[in-house]
Amino acid sequence: MSFVRPEARAALVRWREVVGGLAVAAAGLWLASLGGLFLMPLGGAVALVGLTLAWNGRRRMEFSRDVTAPGMVEVDEGRVSFFHPFGGGSVALRDLSEVALTGHGTARGWRLSQPGQPALTVPLAAEGAPALADALTALPGLDLARLSRALGAAEGAPGDQAVVIWSRNVWPEA
Repeated sequence: MSFVRPEARAALVRWREVVGGLAVAAAGLWLASLGGLFLMPLGGAVALVGLTLAWNGRRRMEFSRDVTAPGMVEVDEGRVSFFHPFGGGSVALRDLSEVALTGHGTARGWRLSQPGQPALTVPLAAEGAPALADALTALPGLDLARLSRALGAAEGAPGDQAVVIWSRNVWPEA
């Protein structure tokens, strides 16, 4: 028996990273308020870490979605695998040549292209798809802010227009 309404529970789960980061920041501020040459800088550092965690948690919230699409995404040691009842595939992050957001509405997804192979399309609402956003940050020249802006631009993209968010030609490896 739960004393928390399902809607409130879903909101708490969605905001858990932000709330956790803010709790760490509050603990850091409390520690800094105790004063002293050691506790003030330590508390400030803890508060800064907490605010960073909250900021990253807020940005990651944009990628979490209810699981409404068939299939499952698995990210393991630099390899993205998508398992679907009627197909799927796998691609190594180091082999990617382009990452784009395609489709509209519930049919939106990531298009992962690699040379000499068919593109792998992963629905945004597939189980495990938020882990893909974390994995994509390892690509040279791509960050979560760029990914967030592309996700917002894809919301308003008409039809099946693809929004390219990373290309190896634009951001070569260092």
